[in-house]
Amino acid sequence: MHSTLNRRQFLSVGALLLTAAGFAGCSTTATKTTSFIGSSSTAVTSAEAKRRRTGTIVRRALTAEPVTLDLGGKTAKTWAYRGASATKPLRGNVGDSLKVDFTNDLPDPTSVHWHGLALRNDMDGVPSLTQEPIEPGGSFDYEFTLPEPGTFWFHPHVGVQLDRGLYAPLIIDDPHEKGDYDQEWVIVLDDWLDGVTATPDEVLAELEKGMMDHGGMDMGPMRMGNTLMGATSPLLGGDAGDVYYPLYLINGTPANDPQTFTAKPGERIRLRIINAGGDTAFRFGVGEHPLTITHTDGFPVEAFEAESVVLGMGERYDAIITAGDGAFAVVAEALGKQDQALAVLRTASGSAPAKDTTLPQTKNPATAADLRAAGEVALPKRGVDRTLTLELTGSMEKYDWAINGKRMNMDQPMRDALGIADGERVALEFKNSTTMWHPMHLHGHTYQLPGGGPRKDTSIVLPGTTLRVEFDADNPGRWLTHCHNVYHGEAGMMTTIAYQEN
Repeated sequence: MHSTLNRRQFLSVGALLLTAAGFAGCSTTATKTTSFIGSSSTAVTSAEAKRRRTGTIVRRALTAEPVTLDLGGKTAKTWAYRGASATKPLRGNVGDSLKVDFTNDLPDPTSVHWHGLALRNDMDGVPSLTQEPIEPGGSFDYEFTLPEPGTFWFHPHVGVQLDRGLYAPLIIDDPHEKGDYDQEWVIVLDDWLDGVTATPDEVLAELEKGMMDHGGMDMGPMRMGNTLMGATSPLLGGDAGDVYYPLYLINGTPANDPQTFTAKPGERIRLRIINAGGDTAFRFGVGEHPLTITHTDGFPVEAFEAESVVLGMGERYDAIITAGDGAFAVVAEALGKQDQALAVLRTASGSAPAKDTTLPQTKNPATAADLRAAGEVALPKRGVDRTLTLELTGSMEKYDWAINGKRMNMDQPMRDALGIADGERVALEFKNSTTMWHPMHLHGHTYQLPGGGPRKDTSIVLPGTTLRVEFDADNPGRWLTHCHNVYHGEAGMMTTIAYQEN
C-alpha cells in the first residue's frame, strides 16, 4: 500500500457516488446510491467556524528529515522531525489556532496525522482520503483550532513511517484547569528497530510472507529474523506481538542510558504518558509510587489509584504521583516480550536503579475498563440511531488483517466506506474474530466506553471479544478507523466512516 501513495489522488470533488454495497456492517441497509460529503466541503468549513476560539495563533515550523541518532551507544539512521520530538512537544491552549508550516525533506511522500483530535477533516493528514500526499521537497500548511485540552500526539499516516522517529507530543492546555501539581513530565514510550536491525518496510515485507499462529505457545519469545514468536501475555488475551525490537525507549533513550527526572520529596508530579510504539503494549509504573489516574486519551476520568497501567499503541494516560525520597525506577514493561524501557525518578543521592529493575505486580494493572468518565465529559444519554459492526478479521499465517473481511486499499479509500449522518448517535461494535489483540483508533471523534466508561479515541480489543462504544456524529468529513498496530493497519485493517450528504 505504501507505494500507491506516490500517485496523486483527486480529492477536491465534493461528493463520491457509492452503491449500497458500501454499507456492509450498518444496522440498516441502503437501497439507493449514496453521496458522501468531501473532506473540503462547506460542512467541514462550517463545523470549524463553530468551534470556540481564543483569537491566539500558535505558529510552528516542522520538517521531516533523515537523521542519525545515538541510542545508548547504538547508531541509528532514521527519520525524525526538526521542530518537535519526544522531549520537545508542540503546545497551545484550547481554542488557539495552530498553524504548522510543514516541509518534507524525506525521500518518500509523507503526511502528519494529529492523533486523537476532533479537528477539521481536511487537516487530518490521511493521504488519498483527506489530503494529497506531501511529496519529497514539498510542503503543506496545517491549520486548525485546538478543540479540547489534553494529551495528544502526531505522526505520519503513510505506510509504516510511524515506526521510525517521526512522532512528537501535542499538549493542549486549559488555562482554567486547576493545576494541583508541582511539576509535569511528558513520557513517550516506544519500541525501536529502525536503523538498528532493519527498516520498518523490511519488517513489513517479512511479516507479509506469513508466519505460524503461535497464540498457544508457552516457550517464551523467540526471535526469527525480524519477527518474534511465542510472545504472549494474559493481559492481552494471548499473543502479545510479532515484531522483534532490539530497544525500548522512554523519551528517546534506552535502558542503558536512561533519562533522569528530578524532583523534591513530596512534590506532586503530573505524568502525561503516550505509547508511540508500533507493535508493543506497555505496562507502565513508577517503583514504590502509586499512580492516581486522572485522564485517558485527553479526557478526565474519576480519579483511580493503580499500581501500574496498560497502554496499547496510540493510548495516552495522565496520572499523578507524589515523589518519594531516593532514586526510583520508571518502567515501561514490553508486555510478553521480556524486555522493558527504563527512566529514573531522582529526589536524593544514591545509586540509580539497575536497568533490569522490574515493576511489582501485587494487583492487576489498570485498563480503560476500570475507569469512569468525569461527569463534565460524559456523553449525554440518548438512543442510538445507527450501529456499525466492524468485525476484525485475519491471521498471522496469511497476514491478511482486515475489517469485515475487506482489506483497505488506499487507491480506493471510499470503496467500502460506511455511512453516517450528521447529528446521529452512532454505536461501533468492534468484534475481534482473530487470535490477536488490536488497539482500534477512530479519527476525528471520541467515543465513550460502556457503562459510563471513559471517553477515548483508541481502545484495546482483546481476541474473541466485542467492544461496543458510542459517539456523536458532530464533525463532518471522511474519517478512518483502524488498528494502531502499524503493521496490521498497513496490511489492511482499516476502513472509512464517511458523512452522507443530506
